[in-house]
Amino acid sequence: MSDASSLRPICITAVEELRQRVGRARREGRKVGLVPTMGALHAGHLSLVRASRAECGFTVVTIYVNPSQFGPSEDYRRYPRTLEADLDLLAGWADLVFAPENEAVYPPGFATWVDVGSVAEPFEGEFRPTHFRGVATIVLKLFNLVGADVAYFGQKDYQQARVVQRMVEDLNVPIELRVCPIVREPDGLAMSSRNVYLNPGERRQAAVLCQGLRMAENLVAEGCRDAGEIVARVRAAIQAAPDARIDYVALADPQTLRPVSAVEGRTVLLLAVRIGATRLIDNCILEA
Repeated sequence: MSDASSLRPICITAVEELRQRVGRARREGRKVGLVPTMGALHAGHLSLVRASRAECGFTVVTIYVNPSQFGPSEDYRRYPRTLEADLDLLAGWADLVFAPENEAVYPPGFATWVDVGSVAEPFEGEFRPTHFRGVATIVLKLFNLVGADVAYFGQKDYQQARVVQRMVEDLNVPIELRVCPIVREPDGLAMSSRNVYLNPGERRQAAVLCQGLRMAENLVAEGCRDAGEIVARVRAAIQAAPDARIDYVALADPQTLRPVSAVEGRTVLLLAVRIGATRLIDNCILEA
């Protein structure tokens, strides 16, 4: 029996080789799936890769810690980089890993950026003003480089997925998007590469994010529709954790991300909370 290392996907860094290998798969009649990541992979990422594997004959995973989506005081330099472990996790699932160097992505003189507009402005856009410009730009570059048929994103980064959807619609990008469900730890914490920053005490406290979401679901199930009341109750639940500092708790239209005053039909509840020095995001869809 082969060991995991023998099933590892091929890992490349050169744009021309990427295009050659994807082109070969296309000539063989294989549908191409793309899973863009920043590495430090976990079961949440693997769920996206498995979804691609189920639908596509050739799955490309990109691993690139994109500097343009980090603010000057954020964790770009300490963001976990675990390429060898990532390749082990992808063994038997991905066909190709593209892990470029910065120079290949942002060559000297690079000056073109993608601004997605209103859907990128609230929430993460308010707290991280250049974040979605960096996200939209790198995602469009990866779409162009890989030329995939389908791209897979996780619901945990809800606003990011909406930004990408808006960009694809507005710029007529010929790709299908799949947004896959959040994968959670046994206590409900959404899986994230940043969870490794939490010390044991903070990790226990981080469960309040999911507890807040479940509280909101229960309130809506019991008939509560007032956004102000739901937000206040969720904030109180999160603030029960001594090291929690809330950036936002908000109810919004799931398409436009504009604030709502009441839960009518589908509504998204969005959270961003700092537990100690670690910033976590989460969300859920509420159905009236």
